[in-house]
Amino acid sequence: MSPGSYPASWYAASTPPLPVQPTLEGRIEADVCILGAGYTGLSAALELAEAGYRVVVLEAERIGWGASGRNGGQAIAGFSCGETKLEALVGFDDAKKMFDLSLEGLRWLRGRIDRHGIDCDWRDGHATVPIKPRQQREVEHAVEDFNTRYRHPVQWWDRERLRSELASDRYLGAMYDPVSGHLHPLAYALGLGRAALEAGVRIFEGSRVTRLVRGARPVLKTAAGEVVCDSVVLAGNALLRGIAPELESRMMPVGTYIAATPPLGEERARALIRNDMAVADTNWALDYFRLGRDHRLLFGGRASYSTLPPPNLRGVMTRRMHRVFPQLRDVGIEYLWGGMIDISLNRAPHWGRLAPNLYFAQGFSGHGLIAAGLAGTTLAQAIRGQSERLDLFAKIDHRPFPGGRALRTPLLVAAMAWYKLRDALW
Repeated sequence: MSPGSYPASWYAASTPPLPVQPTLEGRIEADVCILGAGYTGLSAALELAEAGYRVVVLEAERIGWGASGRNGGQAIAGFSCGETKLEALVGFDDAKKMFDLSLEGLRWLRGRIDRHGIDCDWRDGHATVPIKPRQQREVEHAVEDFNTRYRHPVQWWDRERLRSELASDRYLGAMYDPVSGHLHPLAYALGLGRAALEAGVRIFEGSRVTRLVRGARPVLKTAAGEVVCDSVVLAGNALLRGIAPELESRMMPVGTYIAATPPLGEERARALIRNDMAVADTNWALDYFRLGRDHRLLFGGRASYSTLPPPNLRGVMTRRMHRVFPQLRDVGIEYLWGGMIDISLNRAPHWGRLAPNLYFAQGFSGHGLIAAGLAGTTLAQAIRGQSERLDLFAKIDHRPFPGGRALRTPLLVAAMAWYKLRDALW
């Protein structure tokens, strides 16, 4: 099977792809075989290859084809569930260690960009913006918590200070993090892929894994070949289907969507976000946005928990964008795309082992740009015999979604409707 093209998006239109990699045919051997050529799989592959391991990556489509090449591009320290939830799950000491590791993951990301010359438009700065007074109180408390207990220097900006950088009256203030930032996600994924290939990793595209045979030397089978190896890494996330049921029951695929305006011109674009930061609000069904390299606005703000695209998606996204920036009422959408992310029930990272030689990472829950790279590096370290960090994340208890395959999606849709109502009413 030949790999398909990338889904239409501004990301795919604005960065050249890598040469197509071969499809797996026949039987080969490796020290480590990785399912998935996204941030997790490529980070693990690069780390292991640089340590001298023979590494094979099997990708059903193209390098960075999934969430790694379609996401909002916001690289945010921490994890989707938030620090309060992590503390409830594992206690403050371990939650603090995990948060510190997310900062290390950010340093790794920046280091890989520099070391491998990845042209992915990194920009510093991220603002978390409340809309309601309740949300403002929560964000102000988070600012204090980050500065005192987590020793992470973030700033509280009042409405006037935020308005000096962001031309929107919708928000009551901001938690500004100068360390987090944003980038071109597909360009970053392709840069990781190029670095992995140069390090000796064998990447096979158009090679969907159809079966995992577990054992002392596990085998990953595709339609036309198989890889026999010493260790396996499962990094398929939302697109992992039929390979490991115990993982799939603890992960829910959720559709997310991003729009891109036509280029606005540098002056008009800079008038929207003067310091070029990324922005995300604190609603459950949140809006998030930033500027692209060619001075267009990239705006994400819709999710589907039913696996079906929302009706009138273009109209909904346009209205949400105009609600944030009324001054763009004469501007429409040039690109609109989506994809699937993987959420865990508690929205905490789900990383660990299914067997001594079978590793996995999933549950990034829409907060994976830093965390997925950290996961790949953490899994690679565990394969090399340094498992303390993986053992730390394995302490998090993950339960299956209720309802089984038949009912878990309707139950999640109902739960999300409640959270959206909560956002709207108080």
